[in-house]
Amino acid sequence: MLMKLVLIGSGNVASVLGRMFHAKGHDILQVISRNMAHAHTLAMELGAHAVTDFRKIDQRADISIIAVSDEALSSVHHWLHAGDNLVVHTAGSVSREVLKDSSQQYGVLYPLQSLRKENKELPEVPFLIDGNTNEVINIIRSFALTISSRVSIATDYDRLRLHLAAVTTSNFMNHLFTLTESFCHKEGVDFSLLIPLLSETVKRLETNAPGNMQTGPAIRNDRETIQKHISMLSDYPELEKIYEWMTKSITEFHSDHK
Repeated sequence: MLMKLVLIGSGNVASVLGRMFHAKGHDILQVISRNMAHAHTLAMELGAHAVTDFRKIDQRADISIIAVSDEALSSVHHWLHAGDNLVVHTAGSVSREVLKDSSQQYGVLYPLQSLRKENKELPEVPFLIDGNTNEVINIIRSFALTISSRVSIATDYDRLRLHLAAVTTSNFMNHLFTLTESFCHKEGVDFSLLIPLLSETVKRLETNAPGNMQTGPAIRNDRETIQKHISMLSDYPELEKIYEWMTKSITEFHSDHK
């Protein structure tokens, strides 16, 4: 089911989703953004018109997709009035009800994925959807299935819980990678040698529970190795603190779950 779309936003989420929609043959009528340069760049790529005035939203659109910051969404009722045209937002931690004063038909199309517009390869993206009526949910589901095989209905609370899980598994882990890369750089060792290990760790999660795959000195309670590591981190207090807390957490968790 091909649709006419309006993209509201020109950042990472709007750019990647826009490319996915465009690749599947959906007609993107407009890219609306306060930043004309960004709107123009994305619109040119997607064969759309660049617009900065939210009042000039194309009423022919089947779906208007809002991909802006959570902060901007909080004031959406001030700047978007779509009548009975379907409007969805793409946020994981914002209620669908934020759109109730913007349209009579509204919902959520949340991509459970880290999206970066600099990446040219389109990632696999599971979508969590919701709508204010069953009819709206069915429309959003049919639309989402044109770009992803993994589409699930999720309430505001479901999405918030999964958004939290996404932060701890992706954002927090990436920060740990950042600290570790800094450690490796300062210590003169090659961080890239860890990439196959990281890839294998994630790959195992496809067929195994994370708790069953835990390895390392903490689960073995190898105090000698742990102390060696901690002594090496004396010049890296932030990483040292995380190391000690994670070691304690791993040891206690697996002790309690034997």
